[in-house]
Amino acid sequence: MSERETWTSEEFGSSHEGAVGVLLADGRVPGPAYFDTGSGSHVQSTSQWSVYDGRFPHAPRAAALRAVCSCGWTGPEHHLDWEAIGEQELDEAADNEADACTRDWDGHTTAVEATTVPLPETLTMLLEQLEQEIGKLAKTSPVAAVRAARWTRITAERAGYWAARATRQDLDDAQVAAALGLDEDAARTELARLGRWSPYSG
Repeated sequence: MSERETWTSEEFGSSHEGAVGVLLADGRVPGPAYFDTGSGSHVQSTSQWSVYDGRFPHAPRAAALRAVCSCGWTGPEHHLDWEAIGEQELDEAADNEADACTRDWDGHTTAVEATTVPLPETLTMLLEQLEQEIGKLAKTSPVAAVRAARWTRITAERAGYWAARATRQDLDDAQVAAALGLDEDAARTELARLGRWSPYSG
């Protein structure tokens, strides 16, 4: 897999991993760019948007940038003005377009969150208050805050055990994934972790 900068959210993780994607003038998505590092047989590859400036044989010139997500979603195109870019480094000259892609992906994850199963407002408020209280405690007694965080995790896992087992009986993988905003593999793994069964079981 080629390297590039990616983003994830705490809630959705790799199910919605975002990045800046590249489009060529003919609408194609270019393959990874390869660079010989001079270290024997090792050839480095990258799909980082900023290398697609047309200066190297395996890195054609990007015509537009757009946000992409591991779930298959793609954002609107942000076209590059190469007359204005000139000889500037692309990572500096197209910084505004790349930032726009980040904002597009933020909007995508917000939309995903809106489709997940809603939580009762009272529970949301309690969780927010708990986080604030542990944060306050950390200022006066960090080790006590660590203990509180540990007990929070233990309590959540204890409550999640039966919830996960009931969910497994009531919903199929696709329904669970949609409710949690995850892909099916991640949803299956999360249920298995909480319910304490093998994620590879039938």
